[in-house]
Amino acid sequence: MKRAAILFLGTALCVAPLALTATAASAAEPAKAAKAAYKAPRNAFGQPDIAGFWTNNTMTPMTRRAQYGDRLVFTPEEVKKMEAQAEQEVEEGNQPTDPNAPAEARRESSNLRPEFAAAGGDVGGYDRGWLDPGHSVMRVNGEPRTSLLTTPNGQFPPRKQGAPPVPGFGGGRGGMGSFDSYETRSMGERCIIGFGRNGGPPMFPNGFYNNNYEFIQTPDTVVIQVEMNHDLRVIRLNAKHRTDGVRPYFGDSIGWWEGDTLVVETTNIPKSQQFAGSWENLKVTERFTRVGKSRLHYQFTVDDPTIWEKPWGGEYEFAPLAGRIFEYACHEGNYALPGILGGARAEEQAAAEAAAEKAKAEAGAAKAGGKAKGKKAEAAPAKAPAAGE
Repeated sequence: MKRAAILFLGTALCVAPLALTATAASAAEPAKAAKAAYKAPRNAFGQPDIAGFWTNNTMTPMTRRAQYGDRLVFTPEEVKKMEAQAEQEVEEGNQPTDPNAPAEARRESSNLRPEFAAAGGDVGGYDRGWLDPGHSVMRVNGEPRTSLLTTPNGQFPPRKQGAPPVPGFGGGRGGMGSFDSYETRSMGERCIIGFGRNGGPPMFPNGFYNNNYEFIQTPDTVVIQVEMNHDLRVIRLNAKHRTDGVRPYFGDSIGWWEGDTLVVETTNIPKSQQFAGSWENLKVTERFTRVGKSRLHYQFTVDDPTIWEKPWGGEYEFAPLAGRIFEYACHEGNYALPGILGGARAEEQAAAEAAAEKAKAEAGAAKAGGKAKGKKAEAAPAKAPAAGE
């Protein structure tokens, strides 16, 4: 298993395994008829068996690209072209690199997707060989989807009048967040949880790598181990939501079985894990249904009456992971955070010194100007008396 030092978007230096991922095998299964006919196997507790290793990596983005408008499904020709390009990206990205190339060198790719240009920020980035976003379009019931959201245009729905705006990247602090302290940096950068929304809820692939999971079942609990960033979602079955006001990471999740479907309801989501600006009144309902031997259907609904007029959501299908997940040791060799804060302090000191020098120069100029004005007044000839004086 390969391991790589990852510096994502100029943030935390992490060591992450590039897990083996599944192909588009799930697309080969029958579509809607199979969903109706398939009966999920039962585990030792009599529950539908969804345990095991799964992945949600895909080329399909969360929100739909503008050129597809209200179209939910790609054409066969579009799918063929996109997946061929992805295969070419992988082939090009795995070519040997020049050991004498400078650190800032980037590998040229004929089909590099725009979002990959951001990987690594302005520190040189990582060629396609280090990225594992998936190289197949997401199929749902056999349909190749243009977005994971199922709103009419594949975008977030309009917000109610007076609803707070969506915070900027970094929680609205500007850029990746304030450089005042490690506490104002993003949680992904601090290796507290993974970047993106792998853990959710709702759960999405991050578009770069490590979009893998292990589902574990017990009689009274379902645990989802999220490879990115070695996070655990604990779902208490047939329980009630906590009432102590505590908002744990990933919220407070309770679940129950409805036939073959695991229904998970999450509230008490912390502000640091807001979704599109919603957290305080956010309720996310997720449904996990085994609809085929290699297909785990995932559907979610987002509800916050203070922000949106009505609930909305999306869906996709997990595919089996061709392998297993290993620990994502994000703090292993994590030199980036001290470097980021140290660099900010150095910039602040340089700015303060420059401001002091400027003020000193201006004060000197003003003083010199005052002296020159006095000397000019002394040197001026006395005014001749007027006639009759």
